[in-house]
Amino acid sequence: MVLGVSTLGILCSIPGQTMGLAVFTDHFMEALSLQRTEISLAYLIGTVGASFLLSTAGRYFDLWGARAMIPITSVLLSVSIIFISVIDKIDSILGTSSLVSFGLITLGYFGTRLFGQGVLTNCSRNVLLLWFDKQRGLAIGIRNLFVTFGFSIAPMLIGSSIAMMGWRETLWIMAGVAGIFFFLLSILFVRDTPESCGLKMDGIDSTDLEERFVYGVNKTLKEAKHSPVFWIYSFSLSMSALFGTALVFHIVSIFNEAGRGASEAYGYFFPAAIFATSTNFIASYISDRIFLKTFLIIMLTAMCLGAIGFINLDRNWGYWILIAGFGVSTGLWSLLGNLTFVRFFGTAHLGEISGLSSSMNVFASAIGPAIFSLGCDFFGTYAAPAKICLVALILLLSIAIFLSQTEPSPEVSQ
Repeated sequence: MVLGVSTLGILCSIPGQTMGLAVFTDHFMEALSLQRTEISLAYLIGTVGASFLLSTAGRYFDLWGARAMIPITSVLLSVSIIFISVIDKIDSILGTSSLVSFGLITLGYFGTRLFGQGVLTNCSRNVLLLWFDKQRGLAIGIRNLFVTFGFSIAPMLIGSSIAMMGWRETLWIMAGVAGIFFFLLSILFVRDTPESCGLKMDGIDSTDLEERFVYGVNKTLKEAKHSPVFWIYSFSLSMSALFGTALVFHIVSIFNEAGRGASEAYGYFFPAAIFATSTNFIASYISDRIFLKTFLIIMLTAMCLGAIGFINLDRNWGYWILIAGFGVSTGLWSLLGNLTFVRFFGTAHLGEISGLSSSMNVFASAIGPAIFSLGCDFFGTYAAPAKICLVALILLLSIAIFLSQTEPSPEVSQ
């Protein structure tokens, strides 16, 4: 049940994820009479504000546990979604002006990003890590099989719902799923640790384990921050979040610039989902027997290829390299975001350590759309910021290749 609830918790965070919010961008622009750059800036401010609170939220996860944090967060996310669904009505009551509209949408983005992409995602992700040890990679692979595919097709499903019922009604449905359905489910089935239920990790005695990763001493946040390993993984994950968020947020505009229509833009998500899902499942299945450095190098290489495809999106080969590169990197991003910190730094301060990395990811995802929007305004093309990202990715890849990473080795229990 923990595996199922963990999966549903991350899926219920979609209204606070970039791919969930991006579909509503044009509708928010029309309802509030704001320009694309203004919406991107509001998204930036709201998301950056949320990112500053995630490490603190992780500390509360370590103190209170998932059983308290997940239900509370699901309700707060639901409230934030409802607020953003009536934001134009509030704007009319307060007196329609660009400043009021900008402030309201910024507040809406802050709430959905904090409780959606931030706290609910982290809590749902971390609770699973506390229930599995030897089978952790397999459990994450099964979860991410559904999560990666769900995230990838979410824009199409949300777009279809908006076309049939309207953007406001679609938000109400998502609020109901998070605030009622998932709230009740988490109250019934979430438990902090297997020990609290008289169970053991993986549902078996430790003496039954054969080959497993033996983790070192649990590290504090301060110790993690002094480790170059923490920073190379966090910066790599953040760079992926920045670039990927910018692509999703401006996907219709980016494809239009390349001479492709909206149908092709939304059609990008399905083949990308196939690459992401298959990559994630295979990598998760073998992750208990392979060092994470290999996956980091592959992820950054795939991102570089995706960036090349982005720059050449007007060509057919560029389109498919974009899909393959970003699809593979998305699948590995999910794996590394789950396994890196528990493997290198242990479970005692997992919420706080992963919370800091998540803060960086959320911050990067905040500035991504703004960087690409401003880059397009200044240079007249989205290719310019994409080239800058490519240079940064090559630098990170070089560091990842040569940086020594001390990681637990598989040992055999006697």
